[in-house]
Amino acid sequence: MKKIAFVTLGCKVNLYDSEAMAELFSEKGYEIVDFEDRADVYVINTCTVTNLGDKKSRQMIRRARRKNENAVIVATGCYAQVSPEDVAEIEGINIVIGTKDRAKVVEIVEQYNAEKGVLNAVSDIKGEKTFERLKVSNLKDRTRAFIKIQEGCNRYCTYCIIPYARGPVRSRLPEDIIDEVKVLAENGFKEVVLTGIHVASYGADLGSITLADIIEKVHQVEGIERIRFSSMEPKAVDSAFVERMAKLPKVCEHYHLSLQSGSNNTLKKMNRRYTAEEYEQACERLRNAFKDVAITTDIIVGFPTETEEDFKESYDFADKVKLSKIHVFPYSPKTGTPAAKMKPQIAPHVKNERSHKMLELSDRLNREFMSRYIGHNMEVLFERKEGEYYEGHTRNYIKVLCKSNEEISNRLINVRLTGIAGEETMYGELV
Repeated sequence: MKKIAFVTLGCKVNLYDSEAMAELFSEKGYEIVDFEDRADVYVINTCTVTNLGDKKSRQMIRRARRKNENAVIVATGCYAQVSPEDVAEIEGINIVIGTKDRAKVVEIVEQYNAEKGVLNAVSDIKGEKTFERLKVSNLKDRTRAFIKIQEGCNRYCTYCIIPYARGPVRSRLPEDIIDEVKVLAENGFKEVVLTGIHVASYGADLGSITLADIIEKVHQVEGIERIRFSSMEPKAVDSAFVERMAKLPKVCEHYHLSLQSGSNNTLKKMNRRYTAEEYEQACERLRNAFKDVAITTDIIVGFPTETEEDFKESYDFADKVKLSKIHVFPYSPKTGTPAAKMKPQIAPHVKNERSHKMLELSDRLNREFMSRYIGHNMEVLFERKEGEYYEGHTRNYIKVLCKSNEEISNRLINVRLTGIAGEETMYGELV
């Protein structure tokens, strides 16, 4: 039996793609081993969101070659798609695939002839119109299943390379999504996360279905108890969407609303297509509809041309709307994007200072949010045991640590929250 190892860099969509490819190899008799083990094939699912992502991808390719000089080394994912010639020149690489034709990865690997040198199998993604059918039916050591429902993005934010790496919006057929959800439910999964590159655009290319429609269809699947979905933009969270979600008890009270900046001046230069005021309105709709809703976000600090006034405006806005958690990213220039050419670029020490301030705000807001629930009973889906505690999450995505004398993994249990354990984490007692 041949052995294959995967390493995945970047986002949850990449993670799904890796799991789907692993399943393809497993079906052909390959044994999936840890990336640190010696394998016959290594697949590096690359990321190119930042130049650092490119660097890490190159490092992993070289590390794989050091583990077995006779192995077949495959690079797939966004860096491989955007810069196939650069990847093909990395010492040790054998096959470059990109973000298309992953469904054929086993065939490509098995037909590879080392004597012919590096195989560059990357094809143009810009005109792609079909969602590539990949599936995941089983996941090891997980109770939350990510299901990819959408690929690509048409937004072209000025800092983002992803539309060039993933191509235009393509939506997965609803029957394929429901079939996968049913299989996962049969395999014991109680929580699913609908994910994609720009999940709010689901159905835009199909014409007869929207994100709200597919969520309602998933809601009908027996065995699934919780539904989440990945990052959305505020304009997608309109009154009609919120009204429909409020009628679905399986939909969790946790929304990751992408902000990126609380300054309208910066948002315009980012090409984000909404204002801070529209973001605040989306937050108000969610809070009016869901009593315990958690609203998390991403914010970029030090975007090109961001003044001290712009940063303060962004900081004050995040504080004003009382987000429960902020994922802070110092701006990192990405070659090939308009923002990388903007002037002036912000000095690294200024970006670090602004990042530190925004992280402190995030920590304060997060503790304020969790403090509201001390003494409250909340439903927790327990996922695994780490040391003496079982770990799980509330519906509004507070991580909870609980002691138990019985096995409680993959169980939904009512828990009394007793105190704050750390960042995004609380202690609890079984009720």
